Amino acid sequence: MRLLLIVLIPLLLQVHSSEPQNSAPRPNFILIFADDLGYGDLGCYGHPTIKTPNLDRLAQEGLKFTQFYSSSPACSASRYSLLTGRYPVYSGFDWVLYPQSQAGLSTKEWTLAEALQENDYATACYGKWHLGAIDAAYLPLQNGFDEYLGLPYSNDMIPPKWPDIALLSGNDTLEMNPDQSQLTRRYTDAAIQFMHQNPDGPFFIYLAYAMPHVPLHPGEAYAGQSLAGTYGDVVEEIDGQIGRLMEEISKMSLATHTQVWFTSDNGPWLIKQTEGGSSGLFRDGKGSTWEGGMRVPAIVWQPETVASGVTCQQQASTLDVFPTLLAQAGIGLPHGHPLNGRDISDWMSGKAQEDAERIFLYYGLNNDLFAIRKGPWKLHLKTYSQLGLDYFEAERPLLFHLEHDPSEKYNVADKHPEIVKALQAALPK
Repeated sequence: MRLLLIVLIPLLLQVHSSEPQNSAPRPNFILIFADDLGYGDLGCYGHPTIKTPNLDRLAQEGLKFTQFYSSSPACSASRYSLLTGRYPVYSGFDWVLYPQSQAGLSTKEWTLAEALQENDYATACYGKWHLGAIDAAYLPLQNGFDEYLGLPYSNDMIPPKWPDIALLSGNDTLEMNPDQSQLTRRYTDAAIQFMHQNPDGPFFIYLAYAMPHVPLHPGEAYAGQSLAGTYGDVVEEIDGQIGRLMEEISKMSLATHTQVWFTSDNGPWLIKQTEGGSSGLFRDGKGSTWEGGMRVPAIVWQPETVASGVTCQQQASTLDVFPTLLAQAGIGLPHGHPLNGRDISDWMSGKAQEDAERIFLYYGLNNDLFAIRKGPWKLHLKTYSQLGLDYFEAERPLLFHLEHDPSEKYNVADKHPEIVKALQAALPK
């Protein structure tokens, strides 16, 4: 197990009790997590034919990141990091769990939901869990959520390879093999109902849509409607359901004290071709630690708190969500829970400052360390592609200046040996 001391030591110094730090009204949080949505799959991120007017509006009225990362290029590991604020190497399981996997989210972990729940937030999870299901201890209700409705694993883990897929309500099976074309709407309906049950807040909703992970099942009203085919249908339905959610927030007069986050768990599944989405100008996709596998769209919205119409070009990640939401809620970081992210509240208010010293670690297959980024520089230690490609024919080391060359086309290691040496020295021991 790597110790990651470079990242952890500054954060350990900040850890203190989990108690509200001020008496200001605490915001509601809605954290929307798409599955396998690529950087290039939204209108506001450059897709020419997928229509996403509601997400485009959130980006226009809020903050849009252009250098935002998921902490892993795969499903389970990325969800672990989102909810714990820790790199996936700490998870104790491989990067993808299956229905019969014996591992799951450890009871020793402290989730974002637990931190909020202990500070009087009503908490709910709707959608894909994928952090273990063979033991009830791994499920949402045992990890900080008051309510749960969803599939405990990916929507492709279905017969004949796997047992019949179960839609859970809490810890119990609600129905077997649900109609997947209804899932996106059902999860949104549940989120809206939860808001009505908690109109005075504060509440936390983790809305983890099952798609656009394959198999693709758009709802009847969206099937065959997108110029981008079935993949576009599914993305446009997610956008439409988010539009319903935002309309309800407005009707309930919750806008100014409800913070909405939207991002994706990893890049697109390129081997699925037209059913797998786009990573835009970035190389490769899901499963890889090339930029296309881990750089994802990310939008934050809250009128009067989050800057409007701002594009943030600073490096951030899903690791930052945990400390940022606690800071927004006025809750201190709990003792004994070292985090790998940091509070980026200032960035959300439009005060982002360049941080050339920030380090991001790219953990890939088997949670091995594949690459490191510091400032604009990215050094690949090793590479992997689900497409089976070795883009640089075993040439090593690989060094890229991501702000000059976001597509990772031009290896400049020979021109900057001092940068290679500095990044190698910054690797966790």
